[in-house]
Amino acid sequence: MKRVALACSVTLLLTAATVFAQGKAAQAPATKTAPTTSSAPAAPAKFVKTLKGTAEIRFIQVSSKKVGPDIVTVLKIKNLSPLAVSLLKVDEYWYDRTNKVATGDTQSWRKPFLPGEIIEVTMKSPFKPALTASQYQFSHAGGKVDVKRVTKFE
Repeated sequence: MKRVALACSVTLLLTAATVFAQGKAAQAPATKTAPTTSSAPAAPAKFVKTLKGTAEIRFIQVSSKKVGPDIVTVLKIKNLSPLAVSLLKVDEYWYDRTNKVATGDTQSWRKPFLPGEIIEVTMKSPFKPALTASQYQFSHAGGKVDVKRVTKFE
């Protein structure tokens, strides 16, 4: 029994000596640099209360034009809800002459969409010669979206 205790204490002493005997890593020589002004530290992240229920959204279709092999659509979207909208998603569907969905795109806004904020969403859909009309569908993580197309924001 005494041998086990002696062996454990010797092992413990050798381990402690090895750990404490390690010196500091060699430091690079100090170089003279111009003093830098440090800005204030970044503010901590704040949680935003998000909307549960129907969000009120207004949008303007800025442009929809053919760029190379794609149709590029730019929308400006404004949140009129009293709370932030989380995970806003915009789906664009392009229809052909037979009223079948021919192509489309989906874009998501992953940051909280704050009340009164205006964002710009760009969608790219492959161009097809028979395209006639497009339609947009809005959704968010907390419920439905009440959408209205306007010519300018108030």
